[in-house]
Amino acid sequence: MTNPIRPPRIHDVAQLAGVSVATVSRVISNPGIVAQPTREAVEAAIAATGYTVNLTARNLRQQQVGGVLALVPKLANPFFSEILSGISDVLRREGLSLLVVDTTAVPHQPARTALASYLSRSRSDGVIVLDGSLDAALFAVPGCPPVVQACEWNEALQAPRVLADNAAGGRLAARHLTGLGHRRILHLTGPEANTLTIERRRGFLDGLAEAGLDAADSPEMTGDFSIASGHAAAARILALEDRPTAVFCDNDEMAIGLMTGLIRAGLDVPGDISVMGFDNIEMSAYCVPALTTIRQHRARLGRRAAEVLLSRMRGEDVEGITMLDVELQARTSTGRA
Repeated sequence: MTNPIRPPRIHDVAQLAGVSVATVSRVISNPGIVAQPTREAVEAAIAATGYTVNLTARNLRQQQVGGVLALVPKLANPFFSEILSGISDVLRREGLSLLVVDTTAVPHQPARTALASYLSRSRSDGVIVLDGSLDAALFAVPGCPPVVQACEWNEALQAPRVLADNAAGGRLAARHLTGLGHRRILHLTGPEANTLTIERRRGFLDGLAEAGLDAADSPEMTGDFSIASGHAAAARILALEDRPTAVFCDNDEMAIGLMTGLIRAGLDVPGDISVMGFDNIEMSAYCVPALTTIRQHRARLGRRAAEVLLSRMRGEDVEGITMLDVELQARTSTGRA
């Protein structure tokens, strides 16, 4: 029995479970290496005593800060919410906190200056980079914690990547639209140099080629992943002499902005023009018409990125690239040509 006057200690757990203090510690820090019956006995003793880990003391012993840094471009973008939730779920189980920094919050200050103070083992135990536009040299400083890239990536940054299969998503989009009979398909892309834009365009052209079409059948129009840029694209499309019968947008926000602009101008979606996006953000299912899109498993991507980072923090070998499947989510914003 524990003394009700003082908080329960690890020795109390060990005594109740009939194991050593070292075994209790292993169950807490690395449960996978402990036999299941022993692990269950210790977990039951922890629940019975109400013991909680002193995170501050543990971090001091392990020379850890107890937190992971996530670098996110434009935190207001709803796309990142599920990724961050997945990251947080994994870190919480390890007793680690999540610090999120918006890399666009100080647009007139160089990223090296704005972020350098965070890239230190005195501030975080690891870093998950969700912004592929950041200079790789930013992470080459002495004392930088282990780094994992997720969602977006920089080819120059030598760090593991956890990605959705963007090229496969582009192919799925092309197959869906050509399968509906569309032959004049405009591609509303993200920024030209963005890795997501490049991969989705590559896959989209591959899918068009399967249907006997080429790049000339799918002109590009550049956006910036924002709802506003999608809305602005509507006016440019309306001004075209030979309008497309379908538009594939590189993300859902641009697709929703585009649909709003087209519908306000009196067009019917999908009767006059089909529109589809990429990402499957929550609002895509609730806009009118409901948006056909490519579904990324964003929470899964976040969880996997956190797991890869934890492996790196433990000094384990990890795969260079982890690629996650995507899938078509057909709704009512696309129809036959």
